[in-house]
Parts: sequence; structure tokens; C-alpha cells
Amino acid sequence: MGWIYVLFAAIIEVVWVLGLKYSDNFWMWTGTVIAIIFSFYFVIKACEVLPSGSVYATFTGSGAAAIAIIDFSFLGEAFTLGKGFFILLIIIGVVGIQLTTDEKDRSDDSLAAKEGDV
Repeated sequence: MGWIYVLFAAIIEVVWVLGLKYSDNFWMWTGTVIAIIFSFYFVIKACEVLPSGSVYATFTGSGAAAIAIIDFSFLGEAFTLGKGFFILLIIIGVVGIQLTTDEKDRSDDSLAAKEGDV
């Protein structure tokens, strides 16, 4: 369930980052702030079951890659091979973090800490 929270957080991050760029009235800014709150709520929930470093790296990396792809695809940002290469590296890193992070290990660490074994 932890990675689902990260996915929700990253999707909502895209919304609020675009909101930071395009908000021009009270209601749009209010929606942006609400999106920020929900995004970080899901990050916090994910950190309860996954290592914080893995959660944050995945959250920021996937959000950055998604925003860059949206900029290239829909908002007229210039695409270069260099930018594409580094976005690909971010995506590879995010996938690598997910493949090497075990949700069960984090749960075992939390349980041991509660029992005083750590």
C-alpha cells in the first residue's frame, strides 16, 4: 500500500506544481494549497510503511520527470537529447528504488522499534 500512497502523492504533486505556475486568482491558489496538503499527506502515509529516503526520492523524482514530460508535450518547453537523457536517468532511478525497497523490511523495523528491540 505504501507505493500506492507515493503514486497518489506524485500525481497530486504534478497538479500543485502546475498550480504554482498558472494560478491567478484566489480559488486557483486555494486549490493549489489543498493539493499540496493532500500530496504531503500521502507522503506521510507512505513513510509509515516505507523508508523515508525511498519515499521522498521516488516522490520528487517521479514528480520532476512527470512535470518535465508535461512541459515538453503540452506546454511548449524545448526538448533536447540531454534533457531527455537525464529524465530517463530519473525514471530509471525511481524504478530502481522501488525494486530495491521492501515494504516488509520497513514494517519489521517499525515493529522492532515499538517492542524496544532496536
